[in-house]
Amino acid sequence: MLPDLLAIVCGSLVGFSLALIGGGGSILATPLLLYVVGVRDPHLAIGTSAVAVAVNAFANLIPHARAGHVRWKVAFTFAATGVIGAFVGSTLGKLVDGQRLLVLFAVLMLVVAALMLRGRRGGGADRYPLPHLFPRLGAVGFGAGGLSGFFGIGGGFLIVPGLMFASGMVIIEAIGTSLFSVGAFATTTALNYAASGLIDWRAAAGFIAGGILGGWLGALGAHRLAKTRGTLHVVFALAIVAVAVFMLVKNLRG
Repeated sequence: MLPDLLAIVCGSLVGFSLALIGGGGSILATPLLLYVVGVRDPHLAIGTSAVAVAVNAFANLIPHARAGHVRWKVAFTFAATGVIGAFVGSTLGKLVDGQRLLVLFAVLMLVVAALMLRGRRGGGADRYPLPHLFPRLGAVGFGAGGLSGFFGIGGGFLIVPGLMFASGMVIIEAIGTSLFSVGAFATTTALNYAASGLIDWRAAAGFIAGGILGGWLGALGAHRLAKTRGTLHVVFALAIVAVAVFMLVKNLRG
């Protein structure tokens, strides 16, 4: 019962942070599964987190779509090559030694923290007509999908700036549009890991249940705490740094 309860609590923390600050929470899913829930195999933790990320991404896509924040043609184009990248990345990730993969994951977390501290820029109107965006969207999508699959994360922190870079869309549309790709990439990774039996379905169910509850609570608090989101981003980035350093020390010692 304790691992199930811990999975729900950790899932709610991830869902809450995602809803409250608009991203970054999925980067903590794998460390939480490993060091709190007690999933021992790094590959099993990555596959399990991919399932939870996929479900939560598609769930959060619905309100953004209703608000008109999703540009579907761009989303489909970006995700088409990104899914291929996610399959290639997740296949390579399964071949890498688990301890080494966690070290690389910790380094990625430090990069994410730096990007969060740097902040996002606002973007603007699309720079080019959609037909001229296809090569750029395809290339960026493949790269983002590859990293997402390799580390078993949603990759929203890569996809949002990637969409803004490739098309120049405003950030609110990039966030809404990114959720489709986050869900698609995570689903591809989850299916690839599931084919190898590398998913703890019980822990995944707890994470999903907790993520839905946490996301709902986070959405309620987001409006009230809008003025403090900058501070929350800093605090969250520092938390990511702390977890990354812990992972580096633990795995480099081993």
